Amino acid sequence: MKPPKDLPLNVLNLYKKKVVSAGEAMQQIKSGDKILVHSNCAIPFTLINALVERKDDLRGVEIYHALAVGELPYLQPGMEESFIHKSFFLGANSRKAVEEGKAEFIPIFLSEIPKLFISGEIKLDAALIHVSPPDEHGFCTYGVEVGLTKTGTERAKLVIAQVNPNMPRALGDSFIHLSKIDHLVEVDEPIIELPQVESNVSTELLRIYDSIGKNVAELIEDGSTLQLGIGVLPDSVLKFLHNREHLGVHSELFSDGIIDLIEEGVITNEKKSIHNGKVIAGFVIGTKRIYDFIDNNPIFEFHPTEYVNDPFIISKNNKMVAINSAIEIDLTGQVCADSIGHKMYSGFGGQLDFIRGASRSEGGKPIIALPSAAKDSKLSRIVPHLKTGAGVVTTRGDVRYVVTEYGSANLFGKTVRERAKALIEISHPDFRDELSKYAKEKNLI
Repeated sequence: MKPPKDLPLNVLNLYKKKVVSAGEAMQQIKSGDKILVHSNCAIPFTLINALVERKDDLRGVEIYHALAVGELPYLQPGMEESFIHKSFFLGANSRKAVEEGKAEFIPIFLSEIPKLFISGEIKLDAALIHVSPPDEHGFCTYGVEVGLTKTGTERAKLVIAQVNPNMPRALGDSFIHLSKIDHLVEVDEPIIELPQVESNVSTELLRIYDSIGKNVAELIEDGSTLQLGIGVLPDSVLKFLHNREHLGVHSELFSDGIIDLIEEGVITNEKKSIHNGKVIAGFVIGTKRIYDFIDNNPIFEFHPTEYVNDPFIISKNNKMVAINSAIEIDLTGQVCADSIGHKMYSGFGGQLDFIRGASRSEGGKPIIALPSAAKDSKLSRIVPHLKTGAGVVTTRGDVRYVVTEYGSANLFGKTVRERAKALIEISHPDFRDELSKYAKEKNLI
């Protein structure tokens, strides 16, 4: 890879001074070091692979990050003594390792993760990051993931960056200057992609999600500001918003689905009460289409997660609509979104940050949306009580709107009896008698 073009001589010289091979850079890592790794689709695999090559020389290196997209080589069998994986959010690539005790999970709200670095609770020895090439002033950006990584990197003793011409230039509070990077490793590789709809999602499940999306969309008014995630649910909601006007986005993440609505003039951000005219987010997960779309695009502002996910900041958006999902919800309104019984599945993420922010927004609507059943309709997701060991992410005091393919229920200010009745009404028909019987036995209805 050649150095970036058209750089002033002083910036070019600084750039060249920092460039080393991945192997040379990883020689700086020592046993026992605490390392922050760029999260989500920005995982710096060239650096990670070079680090893993030193497995026989290293012991007890702690690796921290949130969701990581792609296979993680330090989670392979036989790496346990060399590397300790500590994740703030689990994905398919780490669930099994955590379940087997070969990796660790830290339950924490996304908005509060940076406090661990700021306070020194986790003293980072190094940050391994993935950045866009520098501009003429020497500033790189964190690209597709700013939220968790920027604050931690600024507090790490050593910063090693792989610089990649394919990393989009993200605008906002998203920059790092070459002078703050100790070593640069040049790479030229595609940014990892994660399509919104997984290939194994059945036609029937897509139909169910479309019904859920339509029901959620009915709660969204013109001029609302949206929190969106990635996957089938947000994509299904967006399908039914093409006739809305002046929508905005303030979200920890977004994906390809918002592009069409921006180009159609549905998402304008012009009615937002803060950051007027801007999409505010911490990171993006998607395909090359969205990566190209955000590149140097001034409609987008990326910020650290302690800002984007701050419920106080979120609440300043009038008509804030927070759309989140769940694994199961009981008849009193307790929402489990991070585990299946004792088995850890994902994490807190930003669900409660946005639920509480939307609750305090003028005209805001916090929404929990989920299919009424799972396992080909053999298992109800509205349940008499949560599974033994299941975690409560959103408490019964925080939950407001619950939406399934059978309708929506507003639980705010409702008694336990009223909640149970409303949730049974939007449960899968095959389970309504069973839920009603339980509710009557427990004097819930």
